[in-house]
Amino acid sequence: MTQQKLLIKNGLIVSSKDIVKKDVYIENGKIVDISSSINIDCDKIIDATNLYIFPGAIDPQVHFREPGATYKEDIESGARAAAAGGVTTFFEMPNTNPSTTSRELLNNKNKIASQKSIVNYSFFLGATETNIEEIKKLKDNCGIKIFMGSSTGTLLVDNDKALEEIFKYASRVVAVHAEDEQTLQEASRTVKTTKFNEHPAARPVEAAVKATTKAIKFALKYKKRLHILHLTTAEEVAIIREHKSTKLITTETTPQHLLLHGPDIYDKIGSFAQMNPPIREKSHQIALWEGLRDGTIDCIATDHSPHSLEEKALPYGQAPSGMPGVETSLALMLNEVSKENITLQEVVKWMCENPANIYKIHNKGFIKKNYDADITIVDMQKEKIILGKNMQSKCGWTAFDNKKTKGWPITTIVNGNIVYENETLFTEHLGKEVSFIE
Repeated sequence: MTQQKLLIKNGLIVSSKDIVKKDVYIENGKIVDISSSINIDCDKIIDATNLYIFPGAIDPQVHFREPGATYKEDIESGARAAAAGGVTTFFEMPNTNPSTTSRELLNNKNKIASQKSIVNYSFFLGATETNIEEIKKLKDNCGIKIFMGSSTGTLLVDNDKALEEIFKYASRVVAVHAEDEQTLQEASRTVKTTKFNEHPAARPVEAAVKATTKAIKFALKYKKRLHILHLTTAEEVAIIREHKSTKLITTETTPQHLLLHGPDIYDKIGSFAQMNPPIREKSHQIALWEGLRDGTIDCIATDHSPHSLEEKALPYGQAPSGMPGVETSLALMLNEVSKENITLQEVVKWMCENPANIYKIHNKGFIKKNYDADITIVDMQKEKIILGKNMQSKCGWTAFDNKKTKGWPITTIVNGNIVYENETLFTEHLGKEVSFIE
C-alpha cells in the first residue's frame, strides 16, 4: 500500500522551547521539509490554521492485557484507544499471562502488534529471579520491568540478591514498580479495611520510599539507568531530586495522580479510583506538580490498566487495582493548559520529548527533518465531555467520566499515515516496532 504525500499547512509547531508557525511536508513516512509557505504536489493537504502540531505523544507505560486477559483489553483495542488520544507510540508492560519473561514471549507480542496495532510499539521484558540470562542478552526493546512489590499479575522480585544481579547485568533501562513487598505484607496484616478510601493505608508511603531508595542504591552502584514508574509520594520526589545530578535516575507520574486526590476521589468513585501505587492525599499531589515543573519528574505516563466493569463492581479486597488512561491523558493535560495551569511547551516536553530522550527512541518525539512522521494535531478550542461509554478501550469506563475538557487531539498521524481524524479511526495502516539508539 503506497503512502500518501501529506502537507500540513499553516499550523503552529510546538516544542519544549518555542511555538513557530510553519508548514510540514511528509513523504514515505518521514518529515521531509519544515518551512514557511511550502507549495508542492501532494495527495492530501491538512489546513492546520489556528491548530497546534505536536510530535506524536509517547505513552511509556500501558497494560494491554494480551495475552491472557483480552476481555479487558487487547493490543488492537489498546492501540485504537491510543490513536484516538493522540498517542502514536506505546510501551507495554510484561505482567500478562504468561508473563513476558523471555525473548520468545517478547517476539510473540511483537508479532501480534505487527498485525493489529495502528500505532508504534515496544514491549518490556519482565524480570524474575531466574531469567538473568534473558536479561543479559536483551538489546532491542524499551527496557526491563521489575515489580518490587506485588501488583496485578505474578511478577515479583523481592529478593535483594536477585535484584542486585538484575541491575548488574541490565543493558537497557530498568523500569521499577517501586513498592517494597515486605512493607506491603506488614500493612496487609495491620490495615483491616473494607473501604476503598483506606487503600492508601494498605499500600503506604513507606513501601514506596523503601523500594525507591533501594533501587537508586543499586542503580548508582552499577551505573545503570533507572526509571521509577508512576511516582506518587512527596518523599520520593525529594529523594529523586537529590540524585538528579547523577543523570542515571528518571521518573514519571500519571494524569490521575496529578489531577485526583484522596480521600475525596475514593468517596466519589470507589473502586474506579483504586490503583497501585495509590492515589494519595493532596499534599502528595502538590509535590508531584512541583517535581514536574522543576524537572525532578521527567515525564507523564498513564499506567493504562483496564479491568471490566464487573470486576470493578466487586467489594474492596476483591476489586482489582488499575484504571484506563491512554485515550484521555493528552486531553486532560491540554485541559490544564486551557486553565493556564501549564503550557503547551511543557506538555510536549513531558509527553513527547522526554519519553523519547529517556528511552533513547530513534527518530521520534520531535518535529524534525528526517524524523518519523508521528504527529498529533491539537485543537485548543475543542470542548468535549469525557464519557466512558464512548472509549475505544474494551473496559468502557474512565475515572474521569462526565468531565468537560477543553483542548483535544483531532488528528493522529503514525509514520506518515492518518490513523485518526475528526473522531474517526482509519485502520488500514499499521504501526511499527520502535527502534532505539544504542
